[in-house]
Amino acid sequence: MMDESTELSVSITQIVQRLKGTHLHSQLEKQAKECMHKPEIKLETLKDDVRRLLKASGWERKLQNAVYRELHILPPPGNPRAPPEHTKEPLAYMCKAQLSWEKRILKSLNSMCTELGIPLARKRPVLEQKELTNKWNEMGTDEPDLSKFRPVYAPKDFLEVLIGLRNLNNDRSEDLTVRSNWGLIQVSLNIRDIPQMRETYPELGLTYGQLGIDDHTHVPPDLFESEHILIGKKVVSEQDSAAAQQYSRQGCPTGLRAQLWTLILNTTDDPEVITHYEQLKARVIHHGLLVDNLIYKDVKLTASNDDYYFVFEDYLYQVLLCFSRDTAVLEHFNYNSATPPKSHIQSKSGSEQCAVVYPPNGVIPFHGFSMYVAPLCFLYNEPSKLYSVFREMYIRYFFRLHSISSHPSGIVSLCLQFERLLQTHLPQLFYHLREIGAQPLRIAFKWIVRAFSGYLSTDQLLLLWDRILGYGSLELVAVLAAAVFAFRAENLMEVTSLASAEAVLADLSTLKVMPLLQIFLFATSV
Repeated sequence: MMDESTELSVSITQIVQRLKGTHLHSQLEKQAKECMHKPEIKLETLKDDVRRLLKASGWERKLQNAVYRELHILPPPGNPRAPPEHTKEPLAYMCKAQLSWEKRILKSLNSMCTELGIPLARKRPVLEQKELTNKWNEMGTDEPDLSKFRPVYAPKDFLEVLIGLRNLNNDRSEDLTVRSNWGLIQVSLNIRDIPQMRETYPELGLTYGQLGIDDHTHVPPDLFESEHILIGKKVVSEQDSAAAQQYSRQGCPTGLRAQLWTLILNTTDDPEVITHYEQLKARVIHHGLLVDNLIYKDVKLTASNDDYYFVFEDYLYQVLLCFSRDTAVLEHFNYNSATPPKSHIQSKSGSEQCAVVYPPNGVIPFHGFSMYVAPLCFLYNEPSKLYSVFREMYIRYFFRLHSISSHPSGIVSLCLQFERLLQTHLPQLFYHLREIGAQPLRIAFKWIVRAFSGYLSTDQLLLLWDRILGYGSLELVAVLAAAVFAFRAENLMEVTSLASAEAVLADLSTLKVMPLLQIFLFATSV
């Protein structure tokens, strides 16, 4: 293992390398050169004077925010002797399972391509390009025949793969207790218990003020909210990513949430962001992809039928079609256990040199994928802004929900976390549901894999996502899933089948997220 100073040195080197060549780097160089021509700059104090001017003009803060973003994205440095893939995923059986899953997805996509006789990619005829350009803002009115297309996979297919995960090197008698075998996830990972989570999420404690809770015994809600809004406005004016992240742990006011999230994610309004979006739009217009049909189908099956999100159908098409063409998304595979899928150029199949990443962003959409974008439409009505926030949310968090890994925010850890919480704190309920063939994870998995998007009311979902951004972790998704079962425990103890258990938990739209989380984490006896 590396010592702390060596680890810090490696991290600094990585961040410097990643920032070199970026637009921010060139802008800082330009500003520094301009500073040198100012009369207040003295040769003997050149370095300090330039730094002072960069700080006064806001450039130092922009650099700090960029470094803060990198710290959130880069994995911690591992042993220098370890192979690079070890950084992506240290457990061999996870790597093997992920690779097998990727092959299965690609096989499904290629089968569809062969069956329907549709190429993976094609250049659109000029007339089609003109039509798409004209109806870009009204794509929801289009009614293409999608009857032959099917999602490449659904969450329930993915769950079956996770259930089958096994570590052959693990001695089950040592690591897994009898209670662990009650659940569907049969691997051993480091999962936090409630006392550890209380230390991790102190701001969710019962003595802290929270947006999303109506009754405070210690602070009148109106007083807390007005004070919290004033602090939020100051955080926005300071333009400090770290402060914005800390602030969002107690919830973001509706009027400030969009600004705070862009600050936490360090997404900017710079002209190059808009230019990049326009370039992606041009790629959509010039070339059609088979995955376009999967995106259309998914939006029609999910968001278009949702009372909250159907009005955003056009935005969803715009963002997701552009996302599928964005090669910048490939960068997240540097720290993702997955590898981007590849396909072969027509007439040259079999040659690895002719294999290209498909789709260009390396992400094959599945059933429900569009619901990662839908809630963001409430916050951003400018497509380029909506796009950049979604992309950043995806490469930080959402990709972990459909990749097999041992990461604490990965889907395997979240499923195991959910099962452990129920087994530990509601053992009778867990045992009852298991005995009637209603394993809790089979019900909760669809909530977890979509981070509750499409299940909670939007205002409650955004309060949950505030905390995901605030703590930089998806762990609270698993905690909330367990809290929902605890809340409905009395009714669930009376059910006699999976169908009746699902009926009890069919509608989550009336639930209040923050009271559920607080009570489960801080009022549960341990």
